[in-house]
Amino acid sequence: MKQLTYRILLRKEPEGGYTVIVPSLPGCVTYGDTIEEAIEMAKEAIEVYIESLREHGEEVPTEEGTLEYTLTVNVRKAHA
Repeated sequence: MKQLTYRILLRKEPEGGYTVIVPSLPGCVTYGDTIEEAIEMAKEAIEVYIESLREHGEEVPTEEGTLEYTLTVNVRKAHA
């Protein structure tokens, strides 16, 4: 069995819980009430996503060769 590694992004939602996005798998989004649940849901969503790609004969994207940067920008306040 081959192991693939995917980066996930968790965003805390105002109403509670966490939305999870898998940037390398477009449309692969899930949710969990806690960080732990969100991570487990992400694993399941990734597995189902990859299974669907394979069933349809599509290529499975990987993060090989992906570089990650975090940028900080200054934004002027909007005029009221």
